[in-house]
Amino acid sequence: MALCRLSNLKVPVGADESGIPAFAAKALKTVPNRLRALRVVKRSVDARKKPKLFWVLQVEFEWEGPVPPGAEEIPRSSLDVPEPNWPKASSPGPIVIVGAGPAGLFAALALSEAGRRVILLERGKPVDERMKDIGALRASGVLDPESNVCFGEGGAGAYTDGKLYTRVKHPFVRWVYKAFVAAGADPEILVDAHPHLGTDRLVAIVKRLRERILAAGGEVRFQARVASLVKAGGAVRAVRLASGEEIAAEAVVLAIGHSARDTIESALASGVLIEPKPFAVGVRAEHPQELVNLAQYGARRIPQLGAAAYSLTHQIPDPRLKQRGVYSFCMCPGGFVVPSPTEPERLAVNGMSNSGRSTPFANSGVVVQITPEDLIAAGLPEGPLVGIAFQRELEAAAFRAVTRAYHAPAVRIDDFLAGRTSGVLASSNYRPGLEAADLRAVMPPWVLDPLAEGIRGFARKLKGYDSAEGNLIAVESRTSSPIRMTRGGDYQAVGVPGLYPVGEGAGYAGGIVSAAVDGLRAAEAILSGRASR
Repeated sequence: MALCRLSNLKVPVGADESGIPAFAAKALKTVPNRLRALRVVKRSVDARKKPKLFWVLQVEFEWEGPVPPGAEEIPRSSLDVPEPNWPKASSPGPIVIVGAGPAGLFAALALSEAGRRVILLERGKPVDERMKDIGALRASGVLDPESNVCFGEGGAGAYTDGKLYTRVKHPFVRWVYKAFVAAGADPEILVDAHPHLGTDRLVAIVKRLRERILAAGGEVRFQARVASLVKAGGAVRAVRLASGEEIAAEAVVLAIGHSARDTIESALASGVLIEPKPFAVGVRAEHPQELVNLAQYGARRIPQLGAAAYSLTHQIPDPRLKQRGVYSFCMCPGGFVVPSPTEPERLAVNGMSNSGRSTPFANSGVVVQITPEDLIAAGLPEGPLVGIAFQRELEAAAFRAVTRAYHAPAVRIDDFLAGRTSGVLASSNYRPGLEAADLRAVMPPWVLDPLAEGIRGFARKLKGYDSAEGNLIAVESRTSSPIRMTRGGDYQAVGVPGLYPVGEGAGYAGGIVSAAVDGLRAAEAILSGRASR
């Protein structure tokens, strides 16, 4: 009996799942009962012939006899991903992990289950308390700089859409998915080509991951902001909290996320090699979800598919880069635009959606590629933190552009493209509220001009994108970390033994899964002994 795979099996959206074996049998010119133990292992949507829509499936099945034409035999090892065989602890020394986002949580999970003593420090609050603080910011414009969309248990990813799609190719990806399912995620994430969790489900999932760390003997502390690293003989030996407490460590995993600017500044002062890197800034575009559904699926609503998503890019000739990219980022179907600042009197925005993706609005970042050379040419001082300086400039300008705290400056898309400010906005679910504004008061022309050209390009691909039904909301400035903490092949920071910068904040990941995998790989390096002091 052979294990076989059939790819690119088209099944009409709306067809009963029980009929999938018949579709597969027809494609293979056989009968359904010969396809034993058939299961769907991957699923995506083909809308190229809308309104005729198809699922595109990859299925696996047991087959007796010569492999049928159109299928391929695959090794049985592909049926599942074995649990990582973590080397057991050979040292009693504590491992301090700074940050309880995906990188920190999964590093803590691996190290604690391997028998290491783990102390996980999170500057923000537990996820339930964090929800209340985010609610206060959205309802009344009250910011807690330590508990918000970026800081707190689960990291920034807990308050987005919970997207799990990644281009990272590593066995740990499947293990991360399985860990999410074990913590309560829908098993469909193991099948969907573009899986997501949703903020509402992520809250419970993150709590269960914390419980798993605690059950393995790990320690988790909240409202424990690390103010500085403590070094001896050039190596990290402890961390010092904002309270003054020092916690000794055999190794420190720095999983701080892309918005912990004070920790980045402290790391630089401690001798950590930091380099500026490209990132992107722009706005968050918000449209009626039905407009996106109609453009993508040919219908305003298709229950079997839910809210439609999009991914758009546009390249613009540029003397410095040859081609400057404008692209959609973190698209949230049926979601919300939310304020995501971490510093007083500065404003950034982001998008999130719950698992049902059920609001009447779709939103996405629309951002322009930025390089350190762009910033120096614009007059910012050269240095490793030049990107952070630019982010702060934009966020302060966005805060000043409105009359009430954490209202967001916005412009209707058709007005923006026409170069006017009519003062009229399209409907929105952003809270605490939008105010019509001229985005030229927020961002420089060398960002706004390619942004406008990119949106015109998007409108040629997605009908209605440039219509009066959409808003552009400023400012989307936290797409990724504008720095990289340089590390070696052993995952340690160059020149600072014992320090392991990981995840998005260190410049080595971009999203929940890639950050989690990076945390796991650092944990693997520590456990395997590749990391030497």
